[in-house]
Amino acid sequence: QDRLSASEQLNQTWLTQPALFSIEFALARWWMSLGVEPVAMLGHSIGEYVAACLAGVFSLRDALAIAAFRGRLMYDLPSGSMLAVPLGPADLQLGASLSLAAVNTPGLCVVSGPTPEINALQESLATQSISCRRLITSHAYHSSMMAPILGPFEERLRAIAFQPPRIPYLSNVSGTWIKPEEATDPVYWARHLRSTVRFSDCLAELFRNPD
Repeated sequence: QDRLSASEQLNQTWLTQPALFSIEFALARWWMSLGVEPVAMLGHSIGEYVAACLAGVFSLRDALAIAAFRGRLMYDLPSGSMLAVPLGPADLQLGASLSLAAVNTPGLCVVSGPTPEINALQESLATQSISCRRLITSHAYHSSMMAPILGPFEERLRAIAFQPPRIPYLSNVSGTWIKPEEATDPVYWARHLRSTVRFSDCLAELFRNPD
């Protein structure tokens, strides 16, 4: 019962966000403690915060505070859903209320938005024999449903002391290498919260270097 309760709590985004950050940061530091030092980094959504923190863009203390604040803001929003769809972006036809949350590979996307619209999309794709997978999330991340919290989040970030990255990492927003002026701009991190995670583009850019 305690295990079930903990699992249910971790599905609440105010805990999910800082928990994800903490685990990813700890794993990265563990590798570094073994002598595996990164020359380039790539994170997925909250993982970009880990990359930025490891690159010295903000302190660990500030990163944890941001992740917790981000999770709290999201938690206070209306709930939503996310759907993994085995199609490329060009093959998706989304209504105005749905957003392309992530492009993870050229043929695998995540759609985000209000639950009734996500249900309708899943049912429509099922009639075309396209099997989708519902993600275990409490809210519609990287969708237009995040819009009400962009202002408060940007304002909170203005209290952070940003520094240019000391290790190159890739931007989920642009799909290419982060620019110093982006990494240190609160507006960028607010956009990151709402924008499509262009993970597939990031991977393609990373793999341009065979080493």
